[in-house]
Amino acid sequence: MLFFGAVKDLNPGKVVSRKSKLINPYLIREQSMLTFEAAPHQGVNNIIEKMTSLPFQRVAHRIASLDAQPSISNGIFVVVTGELLVDDEQNPQRFTQAFQLIPEGSTYWVLNDIFRLNYG
Repeated sequence: MLFFGAVKDLNPGKVVSRKSKLINPYLIREQSMLTFEAAPHQGVNNIIEKMTSLPFQRVAHRIASLDAQPSISNGIFVVVTGELLVDDEQNPQRFTQAFQLIPEGSTYWVLNDIFRLNYG
């Protein structure tokens, strides 16, 4: 969700996305898998359908931490934690996201992406 086409605003550490910009279809393939709140979605159309069906129009991400490690075949494994503010909501929701980027030419695509809201 976070890295599928978000655009930065003027506040450091904050990323604001319009719902239509959450998915960049050039970053996903048919073998890509998104697990969103324990529900699996595989393939371009299923992932796009899930992301565009989310019940908000805007989301602001406040990144608390970002860790990355090299993975097999020159890939990158990334874990992000932070907070989300959706639409005009004032109470942020904490989240964790982990995803694996696979190199392809001079760019990367997302093989696995796991997104979870942290309650409590």
